[in-house]
Amino acid sequence: MVILGSTGSIGTNTLEICSRHGVSVEALSCAKNIALLNEQIAKFRPKFVCVADESLASEVKILKKSQIFIGAKGLLEMLEACHSQKVVNALVGFAGLAPSLKTQELGKSLALANKESLVAGGKFLDTAKISPIDSEHFGLKFLLQNRTAPSRLVITASGGAFYRTPIKNLAKVTPSDALKHPNWSMGAKITIDSATMANKLFEVMEAFWLYGTSRIDALIEPTSMVHALVEFVDGSCTAHISRADMKLAIAHAVLENVSENVVAHADLLALKDIKFHKINLKKYPIFSLKEQVLQCPDLGVVINAANEVGVFAFLKGECGFLDISRIVLAAAKRFADVKIETKDEIFAIDAEVRKFAKRGLNAKI
Repeated sequence: MVILGSTGSIGTNTLEICSRHGVSVEALSCAKNIALLNEQIAKFRPKFVCVADESLASEVKILKKSQIFIGAKGLLEMLEACHSQKVVNALVGFAGLAPSLKTQELGKSLALANKESLVAGGKFLDTAKISPIDSEHFGLKFLLQNRTAPSRLVITASGGAFYRTPIKNLAKVTPSDALKHPNWSMGAKITIDSATMANKLFEVMEAFWLYGTSRIDALIEPTSMVHALVEFVDGSCTAHISRADMKLAIAHAVLENVSENVVAHADLLALKDIKFHKINLKKYPIFSLKEQVLQCPDLGVVINAANEVGVFAFLKGECGFLDISRIVLAAAKRFADVKIETKDEIFAIDAEVRKFAKRGLNAKI
């Protein structure tokens, strides 16, 4: 298989699954962690790799120059060169959309951890041919097997790093504070998204595209033991419960058959502590866009672009934590009537929104 984003959390866990089950790896990509990429090359002997820019190519060991691809264009060229029929897209942010589109254009199977692909370009992807790598969406897929007439899909959120932080204190939190996720080990971008609840808004949008319904909600479940629930029209409700370990969702997305233990079973005696809570929109204002984006899914590219600008500015110390939500809400208002008819328009709108968001952060809208 091909693994895009092999040095991140999802990528390293995917390679662990590959190693455990004897799955060969044809190609890998990473942004800048060349040291770890070289370790992966030595162990898995891929035919191709892709790195972020030309300056990093000389640091790649073992492989010849002809086996190394460069940048966003190189990713697409590498996918064309690969014979593998399965691609794991674990890239971060909007950069993952073009490889997702390319994967399906080439007729390859897409195992998707890059939620922005669906958030921004869901209408142009064949969701029936996507295997989601996300604990919530794996849970929903599992619960919906052989069942009909769901009335509501529910995904859960931990509440992120600031679940127990008073709202009045959020203006002063730092990036290091925001990166302390209580339950999961994730990259910086998605950890910040968890703290603002943008991540859960994105997952609602993913569920919309994957399962074809707008009857979707999210609740806070602080232990991250319950990942998803499905309520059926007959009044019954099922829940998907497992430990907070992404290897479970990855294994089901990348293997043909999972017939052995992947992670330790959840401690059922610990379930006594499980409680569900409504999402406080004063604390997590980004989530207030849920109904709007479900009514106008094209707004996803707007929300994602503004959010990426805000998150990376915050991580660089260029804005405050609350500015992320502020600029996302401002962009959603400014581009509320967006209509996207072609794939090219996704990239044009993305660029326009980023300019708006950067000006907004500087001007303190």
